[in-house]
Amino acid sequence: MITEIILQLITNLIASGGYFFVFFLMVLESTALPVPSEAILPFAGFLIYTDQFSFWPVLLFSTLGSITGSLLSYYIGFYEGEPFVLKYGKYFLLKPDDLTKTKNFFKKRGERTIFISRFIPVVRHLISLPAGTAKMNLLKFLTYTIAGATIWHIFLTWLGFTLKQNWQQLEQYTKYFDYIFLFAIIIALIIFIAKRKRAI
Repeated sequence: MITEIILQLITNLIASGGYFFVFFLMVLESTALPVPSEAILPFAGFLIYTDQFSFWPVLLFSTLGSITGSLLSYYIGFYEGEPFVLKYGKYFLLKPDDLTKTKNFFKKRGERTIFISRFIPVVRHLISLPAGTAKMNLLKFLTYTIAGATIWHIFLTWLGFTLKQNWQQLEQYTKYFDYIFLFAIIIALIIFIAKRKRAI
């Protein structure tokens, strides 16, 4: 029911507000809010099929939205992530040493992680925060965000164009992948908490 309401809201906004709301919704999608690109871009692809939209503006505004949202999350992590962990991390079983590990991880594997994360449900909403907290090189962050986001946007828009009136079927199927990844993240958090409690 909630998914249907969100889907209806997204389609109404895009249908009435055009490219601006493609941009706006993709900003939200990249700032850890539950706005699925699997609903935004296939619908935009359908509107391309009906000649109400054009491909290049959809790609431009959607990618600019992802860049904007990712940068907002990146800078929140950049300026607030480390102070938050140092001040409140103990309440979340986080240690100062975790900051060092995060920085080392993004220094070694940040480019690959940012790129691949753009294709993974749930993860792509969150990945910019730890990248900012780790103070990942901004140019590299932007380069791999743009590369991953552009490929993902082209793929979803093409699917919407190809599926035509049946574009909503894509969101109905992909939401199950969202649930699977969310479940996997919850299990990983439980394991992390259990290990930390044993170490205390």
